[in-house]
Amino acid sequence: MYISRLALDHFRSWPHLVVDFKPGVTILKGANGLGKTNIVEAVEVLSTGSSHRVSSTLPLIERGEAKATIRANVNENNGNGNGNDVETIHESVNNDSVQVAVNSPIDEVGENVEQSSNDEQGSEALIGGATSQESVQNSNYPADNDVRETTYEVTIAARGANRGRINGGNSLYMRDIVGKVPSVSFTPDDQRLVAGDPAGRRGFLDQAGSLLIPGYAANLSNANKIAKQRAALLKQLGQRGEPVDAQNAALNGLEIWTGQFIGVGVALTRARAGLIERLARPFSRIYDELAGKPQHAGLSYAPSFEEVLDFEQPEPEISKHYQRLYAGEIARGRNLIGPHRDDMTLTLDGMPAREFASNGEMWTMALALKMALFNEIAEVQQVKPIVILDDVFAQLDETRRRQILDFALQQDQVLITVAAAGDIPLNVTEAGKAAIIDVAELKAGAEDENANLVAQLKAVRENTKNDTGNGDDLNGQQPDEPADFETGQKGQGLPGEKNGLDNNQTDGSDGGRPRQNLANHKDNEVSDTRDGAES
Repeated sequence: MYISRLALDHFRSWPHLVVDFKPGVTILKGANGLGKTNIVEAVEVLSTGSSHRVSSTLPLIERGEAKATIRANVNENNGNGNGNDVETIHESVNNDSVQVAVNSPIDEVGENVEQSSNDEQGSEALIGGATSQESVQNSNYPADNDVRETTYEVTIAARGANRGRINGGNSLYMRDIVGKVPSVSFTPDDQRLVAGDPAGRRGFLDQAGSLLIPGYAANLSNANKIAKQRAALLKQLGQRGEPVDAQNAALNGLEIWTGQFIGVGVALTRARAGLIERLARPFSRIYDELAGKPQHAGLSYAPSFEEVLDFEQPEPEISKHYQRLYAGEIARGRNLIGPHRDDMTLTLDGMPAREFASNGEMWTMALALKMALFNEIAEVQQVKPIVILDDVFAQLDETRRRQILDFALQQDQVLITVAAAGDIPLNVTEAGKAAIIDVAELKAGAEDENANLVAQLKAVRENTKNDTGNGDDLNGQQPDEPADFETGQKGQGLPGEKNGLDNNQTDGSDGGRPRQNLANHKDNEVSDTRDGAES
Protein backbone atom coordinates (compact mmCIF):
# COMPACT_ATOMS: atom_id res chain seq x y z
CA MET A 1 0.00 0.00 0.00
CA TYR A 2 1.21 3.51 -0.75
CA ILE A 3 -0.17 7.03 -1.21
CA SER A 4 0.36 8.21 -4.78
CA ARG A 5 -1.13 11.69 -4.34
CA LEU A 6 -1.93 13.84 -1.34
CA ALA A 7 -4.04 17.02 -1.50
CA LEU A 8 -4.54 19.43 1.39
CA ASP A 9 -6.93 22.38 1.69
CA HIS A 10 -6.59 24.74 4.66
CA PHE A 11 -4.72 22.15 6.69
CA ARG A 12 -2.41 23.76 9.24
CA SER A 13 -0.01 26.06 7.34
CA TRP A 14 -1.00 24.82 3.87
CA PRO A 15 -3.87 26.76 2.23
CA HIS A 16 -3.66 24.40 -0.77
CA LEU A 17 -1.21 21.67 -1.64
CA VAL A 18 -1.06 18.75 -4.06
CA VAL A 19 1.99 16.48 -3.98
CA ASP A 20 2.75 13.16 -5.65
CA PHE A 21 4.57 10.24 -4.03
CA LYS A 22 5.90 6.92 -5.25
CA PRO A 23 6.50 3.64 -3.44
CA GLY A 24 9.65 3.47 -1.34
CA VAL A 25 11.40 6.23 0.58
CA THR A 26 10.55 9.91 0.16
CA ILE A 27 12.47 12.54 2.15
CA LEU A 28 10.82 15.92 2.82
CA LYS A 29 13.71 18.32 3.48
CA GLY A 30 13.23 21.85 4.77
CA ALA A 31 13.95 24.28 7.57
CA ASN A 32 11.76 24.34 10.64
CA GLY A 33 8.53 26.26 10.15
CA LEU A 34 8.02 25.46 6.46
CA GLY A 35 5.32 22.86 7.10
CA LYS A 36 7.01 19.54 6.34
CA THR A 37 5.69 17.96 9.53
CA ASN A 38 2.20 19.21 8.65
CA ILE A 39 2.32 17.16 5.44
CA VAL A 40 3.04 13.86 7.19
CA GLU A 41 0.69 14.80 10.03
CA ALA A 42 -2.12 14.91 7.45
CA VAL A 43 -1.36 11.28 6.59
CA GLU A 44 -1.52 10.40 10.30
CA VAL A 45 -4.90 12.13 10.67
CA LEU A 46 -6.30 10.40 7.59
CA SER A 47 -5.06 7.09 8.96
CA THR A 48 -6.01 7.29 12.65
CA GLY A 49 -8.50 10.18 12.90
CA SER A 50 -6.20 12.08 15.27
CA SER A 51 -2.76 13.61 15.63
CA HIS A 52 -0.21 12.86 18.32
CA ARG A 53 0.61 16.59 18.39
CA VAL A 54 -2.78 17.86 19.61
CA SER A 55 -5.64 16.66 21.78
CA SER A 56 -8.40 17.93 19.46
CA THR A 57 -8.81 18.45 15.73
CA LEU A 58 -9.48 22.21 15.85
CA PRO A 59 -5.78 23.23 15.63
CA LEU A 60 -5.51 21.26 12.38
CA ILE A 61 -7.61 23.87 10.56
CA GLU A 62 -5.86 26.87 9.03
CA ARG A 63 -6.50 29.98 11.08
CA GLY A 64 -9.61 31.85 9.96
CA GLU A 65 -11.03 28.92 7.96
CA ALA A 66 -14.14 26.88 8.71
CA LYS A 67 -12.75 23.50 7.73
CA ALA A 68 -9.72 21.58 6.51
CA THR A 69 -9.76 18.81 3.92
CA ILE A 70 -7.33 15.93 3.34
CA ARG A 71 -7.57 13.81 0.19
CA ALA A 72 -5.34 10.92 -0.78
CA ASN A 73 -5.12 8.53 -3.71
CA VAL A 74 -4.13 5.19 -2.18
CA ASN A 75 -2.80 2.33 -4.29
CA GLU A 76 -2.93 -1.24 -3.04
CA ASN A 77 -2.81 -4.76 -4.35
CA ASN A 78 -6.08 -6.11 -5.74
CA GLY A 79 -5.43 -9.42 -4.01
CA ASN A 80 -4.89 -9.91 -0.31
CA GLY A 81 -2.52 -7.00 0.08
CA ASN A 82 1.17 -7.47 0.70
CA GLY A 83 0.67 -9.53 3.80
CA ASN A 84 2.57 -12.46 2.37
CA ASP A 85 5.66 -10.25 2.23
CA VAL A 86 5.37 -9.05 5.82
CA GLU A 87 8.34 -10.08 7.91
CA THR A 88 8.60 -10.02 11.66
CA ILE A 89 10.82 -7.37 13.10
CA HIS A 90 13.39 -9.81 14.45
CA GLU A 91 14.22 -10.75 10.86
CA SER A 92 14.86 -7.14 9.86
CA VAL A 93 16.74 -5.67 12.83
CA ASN A 94 20.50 -6.12 13.10
CA ASN A 95 22.46 -4.22 15.71
CA ASP A 96 25.84 -4.70 14.04
CA SER A 97 25.19 -3.54 10.52
CA VAL A 98 22.56 -2.14 8.24
CA GLN A 99 21.93 -4.11 5.10
CA VAL A 100 19.05 -3.43 2.74
CA ALA A 101 17.39 -6.77 2.13
CA VAL A 102 17.72 -8.39 -1.30
CA ASN A 103 14.00 -7.90 -1.75
CA SER A 104 14.18 -4.25 -0.71
CA PRO A 105 11.16 -2.32 -2.04
CA ILE A 106 13.45 0.25 -3.63
CA ASP A 107 15.80 -0.72 -6.42
CA GLU A 108 16.16 2.41 -8.51
CA VAL A 109 17.96 5.62 -7.82
CA GLY A 110 15.72 8.47 -6.68
CA GLU A 111 16.72 11.99 -7.57
CA ASN A 112 15.97 15.44 -6.24
CA VAL A 113 12.39 16.33 -6.96
CA GLU A 114 12.04 19.19 -9.40
CA GLN A 115 9.11 21.51 -9.06
CA SER A 116 6.78 21.42 -12.06
CA SER A 117 6.96 24.68 -13.91
CA ASN A 118 6.27 23.76 -17.52
CA ASP A 119 2.74 24.05 -18.82
CA GLU A 120 3.62 21.51 -21.51
CA GLN A 121 3.72 18.81 -18.83
CA GLY A 122 -0.04 18.71 -19.13
CA SER A 123 -1.78 16.55 -16.56
CA GLU A 124 1.46 15.95 -14.63
CA ALA A 125 1.64 19.60 -13.66
CA LEU A 126 0.22 20.00 -10.19
CA ILE A 127 -1.61 23.01 -8.84
CA GLY A 128 -0.49 24.71 -5.67
CA GLY A 129 3.24 24.27 -6.19
CA ALA A 130 3.25 20.49 -5.89
CA THR A 131 6.05 18.41 -7.31
CA SER A 132 6.41 15.97 -10.15
CA GLN A 133 9.05 13.52 -9.00
CA GLU A 134 11.17 10.84 -10.57
CA SER A 135 9.75 7.35 -10.30
CA VAL A 136 11.10 5.19 -7.50
CA GLN A 137 10.17 1.68 -8.58
CA ASN A 138 9.22 -1.03 -6.11
CA SER A 139 10.36 -4.47 -7.20
CA ASN A 140 7.94 -6.15 -4.80
CA TYR A 141 4.96 -4.01 -5.69
CA PRO A 142 2.45 -5.40 -8.21
CA ALA A 143 2.21 -4.12 -11.77
CA ASP A 144 -0.30 -1.33 -12.42
CA ASN A 145 -2.96 -3.73 -13.68
CA ASP A 146 -2.83 -5.56 -10.33
CA VAL A 147 -3.31 -2.38 -8.29
CA ARG A 148 -6.53 -0.65 -7.38
CA GLU A 149 -6.61 3.03 -6.55
CA THR A 150 -9.01 4.48 -4.00
CA THR A 151 -9.53 8.11 -3.06
CA TYR A 152 -10.07 8.75 0.64
CA GLU A 153 -11.18 12.15 1.90
CA VAL A 154 -11.73 13.58 5.36
CA THR A 155 -13.05 17.02 6.23
CA ILE A 156 -12.27 18.46 9.64
CA ALA A 157 -14.88 21.02 10.70
CA ALA A 158 -14.42 23.85 13.16
CA ARG A 159 -18.06 23.29 14.12
CA GLY A 160 -20.15 20.20 13.56
CA ALA A 161 -19.17 16.65 12.73
CA ASN A 162 -15.97 15.69 10.95
CA ARG A 163 -16.84 13.94 7.72
CA GLY A 164 -15.35 11.48 5.25
CA ARG A 165 -15.82 10.15 1.72
CA ILE A 166 -14.54 7.22 -0.30
CA ASN A 167 -14.17 7.77 -4.05
CA GLY A 168 -16.35 10.86 -3.81
CA GLY A 169 -19.32 8.84 -2.57
CA ASN A 170 -21.85 9.56 0.14
CA SER A 171 -20.82 11.62 3.14
CA LEU A 172 -19.67 9.46 6.05
CA TYR A 173 -18.40 10.13 9.53
CA MET A 174 -14.63 10.52 9.68
CA ARG A 175 -14.49 7.51 11.99
CA ASP A 176 -15.75 5.39 9.08
CA ILE A 177 -12.55 6.27 7.18
CA VAL A 178 -10.20 5.64 10.09
CA GLY A 179 -8.06 2.52 9.65
CA LYS A 180 -8.53 2.31 5.87
CA VAL A 181 -5.04 3.73 5.27
CA PRO A 182 -2.93 2.30 8.12
CA SER A 183 0.22 4.13 9.15
CA VAL A 184 2.70 4.11 12.02
CA SER A 185 4.51 7.33 12.99
CA PHE A 186 7.89 7.59 14.67
CA THR A 187 8.30 11.08 16.15
CA PRO A 188 10.53 13.04 18.57
CA ASP A 189 7.71 12.78 21.12
CA ASP A 190 7.84 8.97 21.23
CA GLN A 191 10.06 8.96 24.30
CA ARG A 192 7.14 10.50 26.17
CA LEU A 193 5.28 7.22 25.71
CA VAL A 194 7.60 5.99 28.46
CA ALA A 195 8.43 9.09 30.49
CA GLY A 196 5.47 11.39 29.79
CA ASP A 197 2.03 11.74 31.30
CA PRO A 198 -0.78 9.18 30.83
CA ALA A 199 -2.55 11.25 28.16
CA GLY A 200 0.19 10.47 25.62
CA ARG A 201 -0.06 6.75 26.30
CA ARG A 202 -3.86 6.85 26.02
CA GLY A 203 -3.44 8.62 22.69
CA PHE A 204 -1.21 5.79 21.48
CA LEU A 205 -3.76 3.21 22.63
CA ASP A 206 -6.58 5.05 20.90
CA GLN A 207 -4.70 5.32 17.61
CA ALA A 208 -3.73 1.64 17.80
CA GLY A 209 -7.29 0.63 18.67
CA SER A 210 -8.70 2.64 15.77
CA LEU A 211 -6.37 0.80 13.38
CA LEU A 212 -6.83 -2.69 14.81
CA ILE A 213 -10.30 -2.99 16.38
CA PRO A 214 -13.48 -2.51 14.30
CA GLY A 215 -15.84 -0.04 15.95
CA TYR A 216 -13.20 1.25 18.38
CA ALA A 217 -13.23 4.80 16.98
CA ALA A 218 -17.03 5.02 17.24
CA ASN A 219 -16.96 3.68 20.80
CA LEU A 220 -14.29 6.19 21.77
CA SER A 221 -16.27 9.05 20.25
CA ASN A 222 -19.40 8.04 22.20
CA ALA A 223 -17.42 7.78 25.43
CA ASN A 224 -16.02 11.28 24.96
CA LYS A 225 -19.46 12.76 24.27
CA ILE A 226 -21.05 11.11 27.31
CA ALA A 227 -18.12 12.17 29.50
CA LYS A 228 -18.59 15.79 28.44
CA GLN A 229 -22.34 15.69 29.12
CA ARG A 230 -21.83 14.08 32.51
CA ALA A 231 -19.12 16.58 33.47
CA ALA A 232 -21.39 19.48 32.48
CA LEU A 233 -24.14 18.12 34.74
CA LEU A 234 -21.69 17.71 37.62
CA LYS A 235 -20.68 21.36 37.29
CA GLN A 236 -24.33 22.46 37.31
CA LEU A 237 -24.98 20.46 40.46
CA GLY A 238 -21.93 21.95 42.12
CA GLN A 239 -22.99 25.50 41.30
CA ARG A 240 -26.29 25.07 43.17
CA GLY A 241 -24.48 24.90 46.46
CA GLU A 242 -27.03 22.46 47.93
CA PRO A 243 -26.17 19.26 49.83
CA VAL A 244 -26.01 16.22 47.60
CA ASP A 245 -28.90 14.51 49.42
CA ALA A 246 -31.15 17.51 48.72
CA GLN A 247 -30.76 17.23 44.95
CA ASN A 248 -32.67 14.00 44.41
CA ALA A 249 -34.22 14.98 41.07
CA ALA A 250 -30.91 16.13 39.65
CA LEU A 251 -29.19 13.02 40.95
CA ASN A 252 -31.65 10.90 38.99
CA GLY A 253 -30.42 12.57 35.82
CA LEU A 254 -26.85 12.00 36.91
CA GLU A 255 -27.59 8.30 37.40
CA ILE A 256 -28.79 8.06 33.81
CA TRP A 257 -25.59 9.59 32.44
CA THR A 258 -23.53 7.45 34.81
CA GLY A 259 -25.18 4.28 33.54
CA GLN A 260 -24.46 5.23 29.93
CA PHE A 261 -20.86 6.14 30.79
CA ILE A 262 -20.33 2.82 32.56
CA GLY A 263 -21.67 0.86 29.59
CA VAL A 264 -19.47 2.51 26.98
CA GLY A 265 -16.53 2.68 29.39
CA VAL A 266 -16.59 -1.06 30.11
CA ALA A 267 -16.55 -1.82 26.38
CA LEU A 268 -13.65 0.59 25.83
CA THR A 269 -11.71 -0.82 28.79
CA ARG A 270 -12.07 -4.37 27.52
CA ALA A 271 -10.93 -3.33 24.06
CA ARG A 272 -7.85 -1.62 25.47
CA ALA A 273 -7.04 -4.59 27.69
CA GLY A 274 -7.17 -6.92 24.71
CA LEU A 275 -5.06 -4.52 22.64
CA ILE A 276 -2.28 -4.34 25.23
CA GLU A 277 -2.32 -8.12 25.57
CA ARG A 278 -1.78 -8.41 21.81
CA LEU A 279 1.11 -5.92 21.83
CA ALA A 280 2.87 -7.09 25.01
CA ARG A 281 4.59 -10.20 23.63
CA PRO A 282 5.99 -8.72 20.38
CA PHE A 283 6.98 -5.58 22.31
CA SER A 284 9.09 -7.60 24.75
CA ARG A 285 10.70 -9.65 21.98
CA ILE A 286 11.50 -6.65 19.79
CA TYR A 287 12.97 -4.72 22.71
CA ASP A 288 15.39 -7.55 23.48
CA GLU A 289 16.45 -7.66 19.83
CA LEU A 290 17.01 -3.92 19.67
CA ALA A 291 18.87 -3.87 22.98
CA GLY A 292 20.99 -6.86 22.04
CA LYS A 293 20.31 -8.69 25.29
CA PRO A 294 17.29 -9.92 27.23
CA GLN A 295 16.05 -7.31 29.70
CA HIS A 296 12.45 -8.41 30.21
CA ALA A 297 10.65 -5.29 28.99
CA GLY A 298 7.00 -5.46 30.00
CA LEU A 299 3.73 -3.81 28.98
CA SER A 300 0.59 -3.86 31.11
CA TYR A 301 -2.74 -2.06 31.46
CA ALA A 302 -3.76 0.15 34.37
CA PRO A 303 -7.50 0.81 33.85
CA SER A 304 -9.49 3.32 35.86
CA PHE A 305 -12.37 0.82 35.88
CA GLU A 306 -10.34 -1.80 37.77
CA GLU A 307 -13.51 -3.80 38.30
CA VAL A 308 -13.42 -4.84 34.64
CA LEU A 309 -10.38 -7.00 35.35
CA ASP A 310 -11.82 -8.46 38.57
CA PHE A 311 -15.48 -9.21 37.74
CA GLU A 312 -17.22 -10.94 34.87
CA GLN A 313 -20.13 -8.48 35.24
CA PRO A 314 -18.38 -5.33 36.48
CA GLU A 315 -21.18 -2.80 35.89
CA PRO A 316 -22.87 -3.10 39.35
CA GLU A 317 -19.52 -2.77 41.11
CA ILE A 318 -18.57 0.30 39.08
CA SER A 319 -21.96 1.85 39.84
CA LYS A 320 -21.33 1.41 43.57
CA HIS A 321 -17.92 3.01 43.12
CA TYR A 322 -19.51 6.04 41.47
CA GLN A 323 -22.07 6.40 44.25
CA ARG A 324 -19.24 6.69 46.77
CA LEU A 325 -17.66 9.41 44.62
CA TYR A 326 -20.73 11.55 43.84
CA ALA A 327 -20.02 14.16 46.51
CA GLY A 328 -16.42 14.59 45.36
CA GLU A 329 -17.35 14.69 41.69
CA ILE A 330 -20.00 17.36 42.24
CA ALA A 331 -17.60 19.43 44.34
CA ARG A 332 -14.94 19.31 41.61
CA GLY A 333 -17.24 19.24 38.58
CA ARG A 334 -15.23 16.39 37.06
CA ASN A 335 -15.51 12.70 36.21
CA LEU A 336 -13.14 11.17 38.75
CA ILE A 337 -13.04 7.67 37.23
CA GLY A 338 -13.53 6.38 33.72
CA PRO A 339 -11.59 5.38 30.59
CA HIS A 340 -10.32 8.96 30.26
CA ARG A 341 -8.08 8.22 33.26
CA ASP A 342 -6.61 4.92 32.00
CA ASP A 343 -2.87 4.37 31.74
CA MET A 344 -0.39 1.92 30.26
CA THR A 345 2.58 0.77 32.33
CA LEU A 346 5.99 0.00 30.82
CA THR A 347 8.51 -1.88 32.94
CA LEU A 348 12.13 -2.93 32.56
CA ASP A 349 13.26 -5.92 34.60
CA GLY A 350 10.11 -5.51 36.66
CA MET A 351 10.75 -1.85 37.55
CA PRO A 352 8.78 1.18 36.28
CA ALA A 353 10.63 2.34 33.17
CA ARG A 354 9.69 6.01 33.58
CA GLU A 355 11.60 6.07 36.88
CA PHE A 356 14.48 3.65 36.34
CA ALA A 357 15.19 3.44 32.59
CA SER A 358 17.98 5.48 31.02
CA ASN A 359 17.37 7.89 28.15
CA GLY A 360 18.64 5.32 25.63
CA GLU A 361 16.50 2.56 27.13
CA MET A 362 13.42 4.77 26.92
CA TRP A 363 14.07 5.43 23.23
CA THR A 364 14.53 1.71 22.61
CA MET A 365 11.25 0.96 24.38
CA ALA A 366 9.44 3.57 22.30
CA LEU A 367 10.85 2.16 19.05
CA ALA A 368 9.92 -1.38 20.12
CA LEU A 369 6.37 -0.28 20.93
CA LYS A 370 5.86 1.33 17.52
CA MET A 371 7.43 -1.64 15.72
CA ALA A 372 5.19 -4.04 17.64
CA LEU A 373 2.17 -2.00 16.50
CA PHE A 374 3.42 -2.12 12.91
CA ASN A 375 3.73 -5.92 13.04
CA GLU A 376 0.27 -6.33 14.54
CA ILE A 377 -1.35 -4.12 11.89
CA ALA A 378 0.49 -5.94 9.10
CA GLU A 379 -0.66 -9.30 10.44
CA VAL A 380 -4.28 -8.27 10.96
CA GLN A 381 -4.84 -6.22 7.79
CA GLN A 382 -2.42 -8.19 5.59
CA VAL A 383 -0.89 -4.97 4.31
CA LYS A 384 2.20 -3.06 5.34
CA PRO A 385 1.32 0.26 6.99
CA ILE A 386 2.86 3.48 5.70
CA VAL A 387 5.85 4.39 7.88
CA ILE A 388 6.36 8.03 8.93
CA LEU A 389 9.72 9.10 10.37
CA ASP A 390 9.17 12.68 11.49
CA ASP A 391 12.43 14.41 12.40
CA VAL A 392 13.60 11.42 14.45
CA PHE A 393 17.18 11.11 13.24
CA ALA A 394 18.37 14.20 15.09
CA GLN A 395 17.08 12.57 18.30
CA LEU A 396 18.66 9.12 17.86
CA ASP A 397 22.19 7.85 18.28
CA GLU A 398 23.92 6.04 15.45
CA THR A 399 22.92 2.57 16.62
CA ARG A 400 19.22 3.36 16.80
CA ARG A 401 19.39 5.20 13.48
CA ARG A 402 20.67 2.04 11.85
CA GLN A 403 18.00 -0.07 13.52
CA ILE A 404 15.06 2.08 12.47
CA LEU A 405 16.42 2.54 8.93
CA ASP A 406 16.96 -1.18 8.43
CA PHE A 407 13.33 -1.66 9.46
CA ALA A 408 11.98 1.22 7.36
CA LEU A 409 13.78 0.34 4.12
CA GLN A 410 11.88 -2.94 3.87
CA GLN A 411 8.42 -1.30 3.84
CA ASP A 412 6.18 -0.31 0.93
CA GLN A 413 6.26 3.42 1.62
CA VAL A 414 8.30 5.54 4.03
CA LEU A 415 7.90 9.31 4.48
CA ILE A 416 10.85 10.98 6.23
CA THR A 417 11.11 14.62 7.33
CA VAL A 418 14.47 16.26 8.06
CA ALA A 419 15.40 19.85 8.88
CA ALA A 420 18.89 19.83 7.37
CA ALA A 421 20.83 17.88 4.78
CA GLY A 422 23.09 16.59 7.54
CA ASP A 423 20.12 14.80 9.11
CA ILE A 424 19.44 12.76 5.98
CA PRO A 425 20.66 9.18 6.51
CA LEU A 426 23.75 8.78 4.35
CA ASN A 427 23.27 5.07 3.77
CA VAL A 428 19.92 5.91 2.14
CA THR A 429 20.95 8.81 -0.09
CA GLU A 430 24.42 7.56 -1.03
CA ALA A 431 22.90 4.32 -2.28
CA GLY A 432 20.26 6.27 -4.21
CA LYS A 433 17.47 4.83 -2.14
CA ALA A 434 15.21 7.86 -1.83
CA ALA A 435 13.44 10.66 -3.63
CA ILE A 436 13.99 14.07 -2.06
CA ILE A 437 11.41 16.87 -1.97
CA ASP A 438 12.63 20.37 -1.13
CA VAL A 439 9.81 21.78 1.02
CA ALA A 440 11.07 25.36 0.53
CA GLU A 441 10.55 25.03 -3.23
CA LEU A 442 7.23 23.35 -2.60
CA LYS A 443 6.12 26.25 -0.39
CA ALA A 444 7.32 28.91 -2.82
CA GLY A 445 5.60 27.20 -5.72
CA ALA A 446 2.34 27.00 -3.79
CA GLU A 447 2.44 30.69 -2.95
CA ASP A 448 3.30 31.71 -6.52
CA GLU A 449 0.59 29.50 -7.97
CA ASN A 450 -2.05 30.86 -5.62
CA ALA A 451 -1.01 34.43 -6.46
CA ASN A 452 -1.28 33.63 -10.19
CA LEU A 453 -4.75 32.19 -9.72
CA VAL A 454 -5.92 35.29 -7.90
CA ALA A 455 -4.50 37.52 -10.62
CA GLN A 456 -6.16 35.48 -13.36
CA LEU A 457 -9.48 35.58 -11.58
CA LYS A 458 -9.29 39.35 -11.17
CA ALA A 459 -8.49 39.73 -14.85
CA VAL A 460 -11.43 37.55 -15.86
CA ARG A 461 -13.80 39.49 -13.65
CA GLU A 462 -12.53 42.78 -15.08
CA ASN A 463 -13.08 41.49 -18.64
CA THR A 464 -16.57 40.38 -17.68
CA LYS A 465 -17.39 43.86 -16.33
CA ASN A 466 -16.17 45.43 -19.57
CA ASP A 467 -18.09 43.00 -21.74
CA THR A 468 -20.59 44.78 -23.97
CA GLY A 469 -22.98 41.85 -23.64
CA ASN A 470 -22.96 41.10 -27.42
CA GLY A 471 -22.50 37.37 -26.81
CA ASP A 472 -18.79 37.27 -27.70
CA ASP A 473 -17.00 34.48 -25.92
CA LEU A 474 -13.44 34.05 -24.73
CA ASN A 475 -11.63 31.42 -26.81
CA GLY A 476 -14.82 29.47 -27.19
CA GLN A 477 -15.89 29.92 -23.58
CA GLN A 478 -18.83 31.85 -22.22
CA PRO A 479 -17.86 35.31 -20.88
CA ASP A 480 -18.32 34.19 -17.27
CA GLU A 481 -16.09 31.11 -17.70
CA PRO A 482 -12.32 31.70 -17.39
CA ALA A 483 -10.69 30.47 -20.58
CA ASP A 484 -7.46 29.44 -18.82
CA PHE A 485 -9.12 27.47 -16.01
CA GLU A 486 -9.72 24.09 -17.57
CA THR A 487 -9.62 21.15 -15.19
CA GLY A 488 -6.40 19.16 -15.03
CA GLN A 489 -4.01 21.80 -16.40
CA LYS A 490 -1.43 23.73 -14.43
CA GLY A 491 -2.53 27.10 -13.11
CA GLN A 492 -6.25 26.32 -13.42
CA GLY A 493 -9.26 26.00 -11.31
CA LEU A 494 -10.92 28.75 -9.37
CA PRO A 495 -9.45 29.44 -5.94
CA GLY A 496 -11.33 27.12 -3.62
CA GLU A 497 -11.65 24.42 -6.30
CA LYS A 498 -8.81 22.07 -5.47
CA ASN A 499 -6.96 20.94 -8.50
CA GLY A 500 -6.06 17.43 -9.53
CA LEU A 501 -6.62 15.08 -12.42
CA ASP A 502 -10.02 14.57 -13.89
CA ASN A 503 -11.44 11.08 -13.44
CA ASN A 504 -10.85 10.34 -17.11
CA GLN A 505 -7.37 11.87 -17.29
CA THR A 506 -4.08 10.15 -16.73
CA ASP A 507 -0.92 11.56 -15.24
CA GLY A 508 1.37 10.11 -17.87
CA SER A 509 3.50 8.22 -15.35
CA ASP A 510 1.35 5.12 -14.86
CA GLY A 511 0.86 3.75 -18.33
CA GLY A 512 -2.31 5.71 -18.99
CA ARG A 513 -4.11 4.29 -15.98
CA PRO A 514 -6.96 6.61 -14.91
CA ARG A 515 -6.33 8.57 -11.74
CA GLN A 516 -8.97 9.32 -9.15
CA ASN A 517 -9.81 12.98 -8.92
CA LEU A 518 -8.57 14.58 -5.72
CA ALA A 519 -9.42 18.11 -6.62
CA ASN A 520 -12.92 18.36 -7.96
CA HIS A 521 -14.89 16.55 -5.29
CA LYS A 522 -17.29 19.15 -4.00
CA ASP A 523 -16.88 20.11 -0.38
CA ASN A 524 -20.57 19.72 0.41
CA GLU A 525 -20.20 17.69 3.56
CA VAL A 526 -23.40 17.58 5.57
CA SER A 527 -23.04 17.78 9.33
CA ASP A 528 -25.34 15.31 11.07
CA THR A 529 -26.68 17.21 14.03
CA ARG A 530 -28.24 14.09 15.45
CA ASP A 531 -24.88 12.79 16.67
CA GLY A 532 -23.15 16.09 17.36
CA ALA A 533 -19.49 16.88 16.84
CA GLU A 534 -16.96 14.10 16.88
CA SER A 535 -14.31 14.22 19.58
